[in-house]
Amino acid sequence: MTYTEWAAWENKKLEVDIMHDFCYVSKKEAAPAKADLLKIIYEVQDIVRNDFTFQFNFIGSSSRNMITYDKKSNIGFDFDVNIEVNVDDENFSPEEIRTKIRKTLDNVAKKYGYDYCEDSTRVLTIKIKDSANAKILHSCDFAIVYNCKDGNQQYIRYNKSNRTYTWEYQGNGFKTLPAKIDWLKENRHWEDLKNYYIEKKNANNNPQKHSRSIYAESINEMCQKQGYFEE
Repeated sequence: MTYTEWAAWENKKLEVDIMHDFCYVSKKEAAPAKADLLKIIYEVQDIVRNDFTFQFNFIGSSSRNMITYDKKSNIGFDFDVNIEVNVDDENFSPEEIRTKIRKTLDNVAKKYGYDYCEDSTRVLTIKIKDSANAKILHSCDFAIVYNCKDGNQQYIRYNKSNRTYTWEYQGNGFKTLPAKIDWLKENRHWEDLKNYYIEKKNANNNPQKHSRSIYAESINEMCQKQGYFEE
């Protein structure tokens, strides 16, 4: 079943908020911003390595050439990065790890024109703006994660109500996401997924809901509609 057939069969589509008009950013357009982000991350790695080390990955839409921007807003386009810390033999609390990375990002990113980090529940966000009109040109969300030996993943969550930091497990769909991506591609549903992802972005009115969450939801929902069954 194609995306169009599925939408007609259900006789409904997502209600698109006319305030949004998301489209995809070309790889060429995103490349200079990604190059600066790589420089920032490498410098942060060097600074914190006396305390702990980490690897990193561009994830979600950032890793699949599916970066978007809203032509009707001033929020620009965004990247998603996982910072995978190596803390097995270290004795740092979640608050110490996240605070160290946040403060280091603040010091490094400002040299490239970014604002100070925004510390939200799941991620640290840096933004670069056009000073003339305060338009956000692009941003990057950093999640600090730990890959468990059983295949699960934890992330450092900022609990705003009591201002504490804790390790929390990712949602149930985390482990199956790579297999679902492969299934969509193998069964020729990837273009359908890209269309659906744009619609989900256009329908989203929650500014606290980040691209990585919408991306994962889109994959899970598309697989469900197209008949994917987990073993």
